[in-house]
Amino acid sequence: MKPKFGTDLTTGSIPRHIVTFSLPMLIGSLLQTAYSFINAIWVGQFLGTGALATVTVSFPVIFTLFGIGMGMTLATNILVSQSYGARRFDELRRVVDSSTVLIIGLSLVLTLLGELFTPHILRAMDTPEDIFQPSVDYLRIILLSLPFSFGMFALRSMLQGMGDSKTPLYFQLISVVLTTVLDPLLIFGHLGLPRLGLNGTAWATIVSQVLVLAVLVVWLHRQKSPVAPGWPRLSHLGPATWQTLRIGVPASIQQSLVSLGMVLVTGIVNRFGEISTAAFGAASRIDQIAFMPAINFGMAISTLAGQNLGAGHLSRVRQIFAWGCAFSGAITLVISAMAVLFPEALLKVFITDPVVVELGTSYLHIVGACYVLFGLTFVSNGIINGAGSTMVTTVISLLSLWVVRVPLAYVLSRQMHDVKGVWYAIAISFFVSLGCSMAYYFSGHWKRKVAHHKPTLIEQAKPDPSEVFANEAGEA
Repeated sequence: MKPKFGTDLTTGSIPRHIVTFSLPMLIGSLLQTAYSFINAIWVGQFLGTGALATVTVSFPVIFTLFGIGMGMTLATNILVSQSYGARRFDELRRVVDSSTVLIIGLSLVLTLLGELFTPHILRAMDTPEDIFQPSVDYLRIILLSLPFSFGMFALRSMLQGMGDSKTPLYFQLISVVLTTVLDPLLIFGHLGLPRLGLNGTAWATIVSQVLVLAVLVVWLHRQKSPVAPGWPRLSHLGPATWQTLRIGVPASIQQSLVSLGMVLVTGIVNRFGEISTAAFGAASRIDQIAFMPAINFGMAISTLAGQNLGAGHLSRVRQIFAWGCAFSGAITLVISAMAVLFPEALLKVFITDPVVVELGTSYLHIVGACYVLFGLTFVSNGIINGAGSTMVTTVISLLSLWVVRVPLAYVLSRQMHDVKGVWYAIAISFFVSLGCSMAYYFSGHWKRKVAHHKPTLIEQAKPDPSEVFANEAGEA
């Protein structure tokens, strides 16, 4: 029976599924990037250098906490996709209930700890005294958005696990538009609203997240969606909770340690002066755009692999890998070619200083030439994550970053007496990531994480997920 909700990715054209599923996620990433650029313009151009520095200081903290939440919701995506692919909708509901409890609990704990330790965290980061108090105020406000942001992460992961990447895009679009409109209103106090300055951007984020999350929850209930959050049953919080933690904790650790590692790499670059920092910052924005297709292909491949592994379709997983390499490899190869052939044109979008552009050009010649390696790594990592082996991809990421990139960046830059040593370290770490990920994929060990279960005729006749959800709601 064809389900009313989501998309069955266990049948039909694999290349079509990859494109149609990943495209809405890519558009969503572009929307979020566009908003970050707009927000930077409001802050930098109208509120001054101090405000921009305040946001810059707060960003690593927010990014690290968001990484923890996104890592945990990766587990939700994997388990939902496997249950949905196997048509085990009772199990899917248990995943929804356990994930809801974990995400709410985690977000509240992190929010409380953040509010208490914000001054200590900012002191440890050597925040300049002239922006210390504004940074404390801003960070404490933005931390209040964590529960709502984590809620959006969770629902997006659940919907994508069922093969629905369009619904999260629609609500993300509403959130971005609402925040973009509220930013200047709350910054400058238009339409009778209070003039909040920089803190207005934080409150705009909170208001938009609360409203969009509430509307999405109501919409899911009215649609009788199987992932509509509700009051969880205690009987659903046993094995499903531990399974979510088993997959989610490594992914959360990976996200937070990757964030910390990037802070250390930036610190190494900073030692070579303002020109090096500016060149690294401008080139990193090119990285952000170049990595976007690969990251979204990886997320799509993870969901496709999860559904097909849940259904026991191992042969389709091999096809997903092949098509994923073709798509992600081709797109990142084109981006690599552009970065190597036209580096000055790309960098001048962000910076015009010829000295900075020259140094940034060396970055794109070295690192940009390796973008295709990053793209292929996310394909094999997507398959491994889809099987639930997030501990493996965590180890690969930490090996690449903490054993290779950070130490090598320090050693090479000192031996070469040049920041280009950092560029070479980043490029080498891409080779290490790809080699380790592909080696594990071709070893086949990731298959052991999935209990291959081919549905019987009776199981194939299980009711639609909307019926399961409606029955459980009635019994409750």
